[in-house]
Amino acid sequence: MTIPRIAFLDVDGTILDHGKDIAASTVEAVRSARAAGCLVYLCTGRSSGDIDARVLAIGFDGAITNGGAYATAGDETIVADPMPRDAVERLVDYFEEHGILYFLQTDAAVYATPEVQAATAAFMEQSLSAHSDADEPQTAPQGVPRFLHMADIDLDHVAKAVFLGDDPGTVERARGDLGDRFHVVAGSMPLPGGTNGEIGMSGTTKGSAIQRVLDHLGIDPAESIGIGDSWNDVEMFEVCGVGIAMGNAEDALKARADEVTASIHHDGVHRAFVRHGLIAG
Repeated sequence: MTIPRIAFLDVDGTILDHGKDIAASTVEAVRSARAAGCLVYLCTGRSSGDIDARVLAIGFDGAITNGGAYATAGDETIVADPMPRDAVERLVDYFEEHGILYFLQTDAAVYATPEVQAATAAFMEQSLSAHSDADEPQTAPQGVPRFLHMADIDLDHVAKAVFLGDDPGTVERARGDLGDRFHVVAGSMPLPGGTNGEIGMSGTTKGSAIQRVLDHLGIDPAESIGIGDSWNDVEMFEVCGVGIAMGNAEDALKARADEVTASIHHDGVHRAFVRHGLIAG
């Protein structure tokens, strides 16, 4: 197998444990691979302005953000495809008509009403309690976007919408109602008993942005790997020469990848980098 020259890494659930921590082996893997001449890019659904500072501090060669609506290579912008205003207005009307909680992302920030901000924090606090040991000290919810007020958003610069709630069928209904124009996937926020989804324009995915970055860099997709754990990573798996699901991903998503590495807490990124020759074992 050709040794890949570039790796694309999802953030939540791959590098960062949904706001909690980053495995030391992941930091070592990224920095060692770059020191050896490989390129390593972030590839996340988050907006650029909402990426955890601890992740950015690792150091990367570029980033695909907002689920593929934006991408940079170093300081150069390669992709900048916000939603048309009429598309944003259709989504807002849909969410409000159906009583669905939502927030909107620009490349710089995330916007929500005060009610949605409070509901999101409450959902994440439920998740924290559901996934923590009884004797473990409880901390404030982490991984919640750093919201700005929805009243201040410029609808001409929206890159992506996220919705959440306690009805597990919301994603499928949204896909049926909006799939004529939009790309609707299940989100990665760990909501106990509930659901969340992400909506971008049809054809705007992590995979579409990766292809444009590879074209810009003159790198054959066969020389790339993509590592992720969420449904917005499917197109990344399809474009990259090797698509790798984290061990903590859903089984159905693992089936869409070329291979599966260990979980985020068992050196999954590091093991994948060793396996594919980006770093020494």
